[in-house]
Amino acid sequence: MLGLRLGSLEDNLSRIFKAFVFLVAAIYFLVDAVFFTLAKPVLRRLADYWVFESVRTWIVSLRPYPTLALFLVPVIMLEPVKLVAAYLTATGHILGGLIVLTVGELLKLLLIERLFRLGRDKLLAIPVFAWGYEKFCLGQDWVASLQAWQLMRRLSFTAKHAIQRYSYYFRYISHRKIEGEL
Repeated sequence: MLGLRLGSLEDNLSRIFKAFVFLVAAIYFLVDAVFFTLAKPVLRRLADYWVFESVRTWIVSLRPYPTLALFLVPVIMLEPVKLVAAYLTATGHILGGLIVLTVGELLKLLLIERLFRLGRDKLLAIPVFAWGYEKFCLGQDWVASLQAWQLMRRLSFTAKHAIQRYSYYFRYISHRKIEGEL
């Protein structure tokens, strides 16, 4: 009898975990599809400015441990955003809290991704960082192997391409209006 209860408890926990992974994947890929589809052209233009070229050159010139310190700056500076978002949500400003959390997390992820891309080899030269990165990659591979994650990945690609098509269509229409063709 006890074995039967434990089996059903494990099944229930498994269903809850799968639903949770599905929800997290849905939110992640939806934000990724919308934000990066719309923000990539702007970010590319910003990265082309000479000021950012000099910053990029400076980052590449750093040694491994200063690169690690710079890599940690966005985490340290933007982690309190979660507390601000929690405060806003707790005081009844749910939309404001959600916006603060989303913008702060996206900014943090964007900065970390750019800094990692520029200093990857130097960061991986630090043994503890390389060990942590290996564990992170193993975790990513495990999550990516889940069916819920794969389904959300396919749906996000569909959403991303739909957003791109609408964006191109609206640019085409607005360009034709400017030219006086419509």
